[in-house]
Amino acid sequence: MTQSSPATERVVVKVVVAGGFGVGKTTAIGSISDIEPLRTEEVLTEQSAATDSLHGIERKTTTTVAFDFGRVGWDVPDPIELYLFGTPGQPRFWDFWHDLSEGAFGAVVLTDTRRIDSSYHAADFFEQCGLPFIIAINRFPGTAPRTLEEIREAFDVDSDVPLMFCDARNPESVASVLLTLLQHVVKTRSLNSTLLDA
Repeated sequence: MTQSSPATERVVVKVVVAGGFGVGKTTAIGSISDIEPLRTEEVLTEQSAATDSLHGIERKTTTTVAFDFGRVGWDVPDPIELYLFGTPGQPRFWDFWHDLSEGAFGAVVLTDTRRIDSSYHAADFFEQCGLPFIIAINRFPGTAPRTLEEIREAFDVDSDVPLMFCDARNPESVASVLLTLLQHVVKTRSLNSTLLDA
């Protein structure tokens, strides 16, 4: 995939990356961003154990407390620049999602097979907001395999919501997720198909 030069004039869109606590949102934005991403991570403390369950993600040591921000642009298939806003995953920060989603073009619901249920709220949130979204399953090493059909049934989403596996550490994999989202939004909103013809 060819990334664009800063001088290229692009369509600019806002994308929200949401999901449960510890599914890889910060990693995904950091892996694809053309700029040094803005992170608002804090170290997890013993005091947060009562509200931030580490079941299934015991090695996690930090958490996003406001949002992540990154930016990526491409010239192919059409000049476009994405502003990526990553939400905090814990329920105590869910009210902030409304502000982060204001003016968004679409959303990625990131999940993983260790704790799929931690991302159910994200899918419900975007359904209620009417914001087009896709579900990307971050494949963590050593986790139990699940099929896309099983995951779709678990989320109970319509058949037209795209689901795909990804690796949040891999820029090409994250790029594929973002392009899938953009194509889905264009199709959903019946926008000019020249924006992102595959």
